[in-house]
Amino acid sequence: MRKALLMFALVGTASVSLWGLTRLPATNGNSAVAAASLSATKGAKPNFETEIKPIFQAKCQPCHFQGGKVYDKMPFDKPETITRLGTKLFTRIKDEKEQRLIREFLDQP
Repeated sequence: MRKALLMFALVGTASVSLWGLTRLPATNGNSAVAAASLSATKGAKPNFETEIKPIFQAKCQPCHFQGGKVYDKMPFDKPETITRLGTKLFTRIKDEKEQRLIREFLDQP
């Protein structure tokens, strides 16, 4: 029985803590969410290139990336643009985990 419960904890899709073991949330192939989970686990500040930029690439491309029609005004491949716009970006980014990761990035000194 205990072995079956442990297997459930390791295979489940939600964050499960059982006997001190923690399972990260399932990401369904979303690398941005996987990166968010990794940062949260490590307690590290989010990295723009590997964790923040992929969120915007998934939601805001092609317009805000190289060759896009508003790239010259608002390039989302540059951390300073994201820092300048701050939480105004949440009009397009609705996922709470992604918002939390972006907030952590914005809170960096």
